Amino acid sequence: MRLIGIEEHWTLDGLDRALRAQPPELLDDSLVLNDHGDAGERLADLGPRRLATMDAQGVDLQVISLAPPGTQGLSAADAVTLSREANDTAAALIGAQPERFRAMATLPLGDPTAAATELDRAVGLGLTGAMVYGRTGDVTLDDPRFDDLWAVAARLGQPIFIHPQIPPRAVRDAAYRGLGEFGDLALATFAWGWHLEAGTAALRLMAAGVLDRHPDLRLVLGHWGELLLFWHQRADGLARAAHLDRSVTEYLRENVWITASGMLDPVLLQHSLAVTGPDRLLFSTDYPFQLPSSDEIDGFLAAFPGDEARAAFASGNAETLFGLGSSTRAS
Repeated sequence: MRLIGIEEHWTLDGLDRALRAQPPELLDDSLVLNDHGDAGERLADLGPRRLATMDAQGVDLQVISLAPPGTQGLSAADAVTLSREANDTAAALIGAQPERFRAMATLPLGDPTAAATELDRAVGLGLTGAMVYGRTGDVTLDDPRFDDLWAVAARLGQPIFIHPQIPPRAVRDAAYRGLGEFGDLALATFAWGWHLEAGTAALRLMAAGVLDRHPDLRLVLGHWGELLLFWHQRADGLARAAHLDRSVTEYLRENVWITASGMLDPVLLQHSLAVTGPDRLLFSTDYPFQLPSSDEIDGFLAAFPGDEARAAFASGNAETLFGLGSSTRAS
């Protein structure tokens, strides 16, 4: 059975340097997590070490995307330049090893017009979909200035992956302080804050009518739906209050795909299957921040209710959503 990971990260050296050179008031504190253990070395490697890990896990294909915060923490001009460089680098990798790698586009959301243009260009280079974050500075994804981007994504059938990002400093000061330096960071990122940010970004897109204006827009959420699958009925009240065409539950079932992000928990799987369906779930390891073994992956796959749902999760849904084809790598 083919295994495709669709949330597998990398980094671009020039982008990493630019992000770390930001003045203190603009510096993304979550960058320190890219240095934890050997994560930094793994992010920078698109060669033998990454392939060896994929082989050990049984992963046939990685759909790579830049580690957070991507280019959205930079000035618009720098974001345009480095997004193009990242997409060109990813396209070269795909051209050299198409049976092992594909890539999501990086978009310079600091310049919405350029972001729409870059998505179109990146698709022409062979990239598929795009990874974005919920805010660029203080501008959220549901801002009307991004409407042309969503129109392009919907027209081209390109999925938009909304990845978590660290909450704004004012929010962190109000709700994520007092646990010590690393405790504060953990609470604001992987333990809680990241996921509220991503789930809220998706919920705001729905509430602002983006999915009503662009009903063909495809969204992807990691970490089993960034909490929304566990709160969908309460969130349906927001749809009624905003006079939307559909309920939040319907948007989740019709416009949103969900990936595991390395959280290989059968309990989360069963709940997700109950809320949405087997045609909406996608495998991923969240490389290199999660490194499940082949035994852990196989054990999780055994929790699926049948072979058809298992194969859809492992590769079939990704092949359809990202247009990856169904060819199997030769052993």
